[in-house]
Amino acid sequence: MRPVIKVIIPAFNEEKSVCKVIAAIPRGLIHEVIVVNNASKDETAAVARQAGATVVNEDTPGYGRACLKGIAYVSGSTPLPDIVVFLDADYSDYPEEMEKLIEPIITQNADLVIGSRALGQREKGSMTVPQQFGNWLATRLLSVLYDVTFSDLGPFRAIRYKSLVALNMQDKTYGWTVEMQLKAAKQKMYCVEIPVRYRKRIGHSKISGTVKGTVMAGYKILTTIFKYL
Repeated sequence: MRPVIKVIIPAFNEEKSVCKVIAAIPRGLIHEVIVVNNASKDETAAVARQAGATVVNEDTPGYGRACLKGIAYVSGSTPLPDIVVFLDADYSDYPEEMEKLIEPIITQNADLVIGSRALGQREKGSMTVPQQFGNWLATRLLSVLYDVTFSDLGPFRAIRYKSLVALNMQDKTYGWTVEMQLKAAKQKMYCVEIPVRYRKRIGHSKISGTVKGTVMAGYKILTTIFKYL
């Protein structure tokens, strides 16, 4: 019996890219695509809906808030998912590689699969130097403090739904990805990394594209790492 797989895409002002992301998702693999319109001021919601996605709204900005809204939606949906995939709306990831992320959950009984940009091929300029350093520092701290090996905090990830519920995710902003990984480590979940490709995003990044955004994201990631010790 094929697993029920649902995709959650948090989106803030991504009208130029979200349709490309949705179109590139392997349709035969996925039961439903949910775009969480996170206080967008453009036509993100209309474009996503026209592309065939279910659109839910989260009016308070925050990456984690958008992900939590998506989880709340799928938790009340029928059928419940077996696997949830998280994917950004800026077209920097390759949705075509989704099957690679899901495969270890199906065949190896993995709980969480991270799409690692560090292990895969990155287009030149797709990650800033602060982003690369931040990933390196965060993953080293996770190794030292939580005894778990990760190479990236990449947003493209798949997780068993029951495992996601068990994590009791809380972060509402930039600490979302690292919270998921450290909680999975604390609960001794089986985590896997898969190399994925990464390209320059469409449009301007709201986080890495500004000094303020980079500093705030870095601070939140570090404080989240130490928060759960």
